[in-house]
Amino acid sequence: MAKGLIHIYTGEGKGKTTAAFGLAKRAAGHGRRVLVLQFLKSRNSNSGEIVSSLKTGIEVIKFEGQTTPLFDPAVKLSDLKKSIKKAINQSIKEIKSGLYDIVIMDELNTVLSCGYATMRDAEKIINAKPEKMELIFTGRGAPKELIALADYVTEMRMIKHPYSKGVKARKGIEF
Repeated sequence: MAKGLIHIYTGEGKGKTTAAFGLAKRAAGHGRRVLVLQFLKSRNSNSGEIVSSLKTGIEVIKFEGQTTPLFDPAVKLSDLKKSIKKAINQSIKEIKSGLYDIVIMDELNTVLSCGYATMRDAEKIINAKPEKMELIFTGRGAPKELIALADYVTEMRMIKHPYSKGVKARKGIEF
């Protein structure tokens, strides 16, 4: 593989994680080793992307203790930030390991935009990247500084969504 690039999927629209998983599956189909590191995702259930990815040899790590106040108002921000700091350190170790061709930092943009981590943390992740590794960041609110460092930036824009009419997320469609 040539020099690895940095990708960002961001925006208010649906499909950021799904786009990253699509890239992961394409890469795995060509024999690339892929790791997905998931921030702010429930450990209690697996999305359709995870279920199908595990069948194709894509490794997925969901970090513990990362429910946001949006989903659980009882969450202590200090505990959430500690969990995220620990997850970022683990992510850097995984990236430096040399075991993967592609690493997806799922929802890291959101972590940054909510102030649970800093741009300095993102820079540490990028600096840990081996030259040939593709590194993908997903989530709403990618910081301008991160966008400036990226090679690919895709912004998902919501034009219309059934949630606004009261349609709840559907298994196999939204998750």
